[in-house]
Amino acid sequence: MKVVAIIQARMGSTRLPGKVLRTLCGQPVLRHVCNRVRLARRLESLWVATSTRAADDAIAQACAAWNVPCYRGSEDDVLARFHGAAAAAGAEVVVRITADCPLFDGWLLDDMLRVFLEANTPEIRVDYLSNVLERRYPRGLDAEIFTFAALDQAHREAHLPREREHVTPYLYQHPEKFRLHSYRAPEDWSQYRWTLDTPEDWALIEAIYQALYRTEQPFTTRQVLEWLQARPDLAQLNASVRQKE
Repeated sequence: MKVVAIIQARMGSTRLPGKVLRTLCGQPVLRHVCNRVRLARRLESLWVATSTRAADDAIAQACAAWNVPCYRGSEDDVLARFHGAAAAAGAEVVVRITADCPLFDGWLLDDMLRVFLEANTPEIRVDYLSNVLERRYPRGLDAEIFTFAALDQAHREAHLPREREHVTPYLYQHPEKFRLHSYRAPEDWSQYRWTLDTPEDWALIEAIYQALYRTEQPFTTRQVLEWLQARPDLAQLNASVRQKE
């Protein structure tokens, strides 16, 4: 099956505008995300999905410079945008990732894909697999994997504004229609917040990159965990930030 990762990106952000193209250790955040997603060997291709707003032209231009395919669609109906990107890519299996996760773990994604692909046999079907059905990984390592058939059904049947804005609620909120599988972390690390949404998040992520980033060798999740356990003062930088629903 053709496996395609689609990174959802936009320049708009109420708490940290332009965050996906901020420079982090010499590269835009989005390029770091692309590079870390590509660590997953089971991916056949990587796309970025952004909106048709003029403000997001910069994302499309950056993707063109990096030779990353970019699909543009509705800003508000993100489910339709995602469906369009997956169709354009010819995806049979779709991976959803967001552009505000510069600590994303492609090796983790590779193992999630292994579980998803091995679970889908003629006898058994899994439509949706994620490491957020039960939150144990740090926020910022989130990945969702689903079949294009499931995405297509959601695109046809989902009508609520929240279902259209957030892409996957129609899948995981209808277990009677879709077979769900939870990919569970071996330990509970949910106290950490590694996503980029606020100046406090930026302070933590910039500190992690300055300590661990090397162009020749990507850092691992285990390295980040060990570094934060040795520097609990830095782990508190964004401990008070609350995730927007």
